[in-house]
Amino acid sequence: MKRIATKVVHEGYKPEPLAACVAPPIYMSTTYAQEGVGGHKGYEYARTNNPTREMLEKNLTALEGAYGTCGFATGMAAISTLILSLKTADHILVSANVYGGTYRAFVQVFANFGIEFEFIDTTDAELVEKSIKSNTRLLFLETPTNPLMEISDISKLCEIAHSKGVQVCVDNTFCTPVLQRPIELGADYVVHSATKYLGGHSDVLGGLLCMKSKEDYDKIKFVAKSTGGVLAPFDSWLILRGIKTLAARMRMHEENAIAVASFLNSHPKVNRVYYPGLEEHPGHEISRQQASGFGAMLSFELKENKVEEFLKELEVFTLAESLGAVESLVCIPALMTHASVPKVEREKIGISDSLIRLSVGIEDRDDILKDLEQSLDKL
Repeated sequence: MKRIATKVVHEGYKPEPLAACVAPPIYMSTTYAQEGVGGHKGYEYARTNNPTREMLEKNLTALEGAYGTCGFATGMAAISTLILSLKTADHILVSANVYGGTYRAFVQVFANFGIEFEFIDTTDAELVEKSIKSNTRLLFLETPTNPLMEISDISKLCEIAHSKGVQVCVDNTFCTPVLQRPIELGADYVVHSATKYLGGHSDVLGGLLCMKSKEDYDKIKFVAKSTGGVLAPFDSWLILRGIKTLAARMRMHEENAIAVASFLNSHPKVNRVYYPGLEEHPGHEISRQQASGFGAMLSFELKENKVEEFLKELEVFTLAESLGAVESLVCIPALMTHASVPKVEREKIGISDSLIRLSVGIEDRDDILKDLEQSLDKL
């Protein structure tokens, strides 16, 4: 059986017959010639399917161990399509510390159509079990969460949910299939913002939704075809190209992140570090058991609220939205990624105005550490 570092390079594409290109071609056509009415050979219109997008979808299907995958224009388009497969009055349980864009879409868009969203601490399995109602249809997990890096026990929660007829979706953006494969742990769906680690270079938007069963794949494929938020050929190609180096990049990302977390954790001006790779992290053991690594995302709080001063002195880290690219990025969740979450809700789940999130890149480790050190020393 091929290992993950081989799969990221080879799955989804074999040299095509025309010129035996080693690199996948980009099929830009929006429509396809048919031998007769209804006589097409698998392709008719690019909203339904496209050869380049299918290469990427097959690649992710293999990496996640899924039945099938659908590619979308963004990660939020992937999540939205999943929600569009539900019905009015359905109840969905969601990790309380979910990405701000997901929270906004659920509360400000889909709740208007009568879908009920309940945000709970999914690290508490007993609470999850107690919160499931007769109309609960989906448990939506982030693990690790954005930005507090909380860890939920995927296997245990899938067992609880399935015993009550509830499906489970896991946002696997932070770990990628290189480090964590939720379908192998029981999940029904896995969603990715391919804009992040899969693409890896801050130059493409994309989303992917992987399905464990044929029934769910057919359902999502129909919704995607009908609503049209699919991924374009060139963007599919960029993400597929990015995935070829995913295994190598994730190793470098994580090695740098472990060094950063250890440095910050012992720094006198840092109050607390949120990183599952630290032994004192409450989800450390679960993360170690269900994933093969801890990823490269972490957050921390300063002892004194001098966030602006800290940001001003950084040279390697760039203040920016997004994450998961080769360059190191820093953001203030309360003012950026989670600004759409009401302040009272942010504070309830622990996102303070002084929380700093780092997406640790693949630059030289010493340069990354020195950048943080010199900025902290000037506070």
